[in-house]
Amino acid sequence: MLEQQLVNALSLGCVYALFALGFTLIFGVLGVINLSHGAVFMVGAYAARQAVARFDFPLWGALLFAFLLCGLIGLAIDFLVLRPLRARNAPHLIPMIATIGVAIILNNGIQGLFGAENLRFPSGLVSEETLSLGGLHLTALDLGIMLLSFALMAVLLLALKKTQLGRALRAIAESPKAAYLLGINVEGLFFLTSFAAAGLGGVAGVLIGLYSNALFPLMGQPMLHKGIAVIILGGMGDIRGALIGGLFLGFAEVLSVAYIGSSMRDAVAFGLLFLILLVRPKGLFGSLQERKV
Repeated sequence: MLEQQLVNALSLGCVYALFALGFTLIFGVLGVINLSHGAVFMVGAYAARQAVARFDFPLWGALLFAFLLCGLIGLAIDFLVLRPLRARNAPHLIPMIATIGVAIILNNGIQGLFGAENLRFPSGLVSEETLSLGGLHLTALDLGIMLLSFALMAVLLLALKKTQLGRALRAIAESPKAAYLLGINVEGLFFLTSFAAAGLGGVAGVLIGLYSNALFPLMGQPMLHKGIAVIILGGMGDIRGALIGGLFLGFAEVLSVAYIGSSMRDAVAFGLLFLILLVRPKGLFGSLQERKV
């Protein structure tokens, strides 16, 4: 049924959008493509599983734990890796290579601790009850993913648009040097951005782990590819674009599986993305203007 496939697509698209939101936030504020974001996403899923399986956390507590732990990892990455490179005015390619190294360290660390086999969340963690609306059947997990994703995205969008903090972040995105001259604590906001972006990535990892019910050390790699595709489609550094791009990719994947076949899932989704970028190379909401130093 088409309506049910649209519900599934919306759930998956919300997770993609949430992951891409953290990705594009880092790029928009720090001007860095953080290629360790997929590994942080994976750590979030493992952290939540350990929280519920070993320490009997409720699901909301595991989500909060994953957000905080991944946020601290993002903070450590910025402090130990990105900050020294900023101080040396390293070319844009150097942080990308450095974050690839961080991703390898995280992937190998998790594989060393938990092994390479697939893990699952404990059964019964999420209610199996369904809500029937006409011909639609919404599971508790579907509803939870959609509500949590949209709530986090709405909070972030409102904070960026309506608060003094958001105005300061937009000023840094335009020109960190000009923001510093205006008295904005640029380094402090870099740290805050890294924390929030990594935390969102960790929450996305928990949600996709629950959705697919499979955790493995390299689960962040395909998500990283999709996150890059989403932020390019939506426009590099644009929050609205991350939301629309994530939903687009989710709908393209689910509908292609339903009506073409699972083997063509990525081919159809990325093929459509390629066609859109032929028409709009800068993305749906992107700008070809370069960031001011």
